Amino acid sequence: MWIIFAICSALGLGFYDVFKKLSVRENNVLLVLMLNTVFGTLLMSPVLIDCLAHGHIGLGDTLAGHARIVLKAFIVLGSWLLGYFAIKHLPLTIQGPVNASRPVLVLVGAMVVFGERLNLLQWCGIMLGFASLFFISRIGAAEGFSLRGSRWLWMSVGATALGAVSALYDKYLLGLYRPLEVQAWYSLYQCIIMCTAILLLRRIAPRAAGAASPFRWRWSIPCISLFLTGADIAYFYSLSLPGAMISVVSMIRRGSVIVSFLYGVFILRESHVRAKTIDLLVLLGSLALLVAGSR
Repeated sequence: MWIIFAICSALGLGFYDVFKKLSVRENNVLLVLMLNTVFGTLLMSPVLIDCLAHGHIGLGDTLAGHARIVLKAFIVLGSWLLGYFAIKHLPLTIQGPVNASRPVLVLVGAMVVFGERLNLLQWCGIMLGFASLFFISRIGAAEGFSLRGSRWLWMSVGATALGAVSALYDKYLLGLYRPLEVQAWYSLYQCIIMCTAILLLRRIAPRAAGAASPFRWRWSIPCISLFLTGADIAYFYSLSLPGAMISVVSMIRRGSVIVSFLYGVFILRESHVRAKTIDLLVLLGSLALLVAGSR
């Protein structure tokens, strides 16, 4: 059952990437990100209202519990900030597969921190994942997005690394608190942190805040939060189920690259389609082995 929820989360993340690309194109990245945190908090507000209506502050009613969620909010915001700038400047057919490398980092962390072990089929899936990363790195270099000369590619890598840290931290948090409670409170803290940061930057360093960059409202902006919230609900619930493995769940979620890849090929008409399709098939083979090995 946890695999089904992981697959639903992957589909939601795929549409999340598409709407994110539509929203940040020729737009103010920081303000789009801030609005994403606002809409995300509004979507999760019923959980917060229910919590406060019963006369407690949730997360064990301790400051330590809320401090753990504030830390998660900073980790996720760091990943989002780097990822938003990366997706604005990189082709979806490059950025998506780079982001799909997150399970490799999660796997290492899961083995070290949680003692998870994979069977033969799952190890074969991981090896195919490594092969996919090698292929996409060669394609990216051919399009001028090499690690040597592209800061946007480095931002994508940084977003992926922070995302892996967040995934491992989620496994720890979900051993302590309810999934919806974690999601609701970290959405609220993200909103507070981001809005405060924008106000301070616009006052003391307008250029750093992107005040000179025009902001254009697009209906794709609230869709970012809508699909992300749905994907996260499915993700948190998947991790909370008995037997769920963070390394496998994380790899399945990277199947979101299929949705963004197809959009990049058929709508944005991005280049090197044949080579990228081969890479995508390798990635799909990797995911199929992981799912088969988890039965």
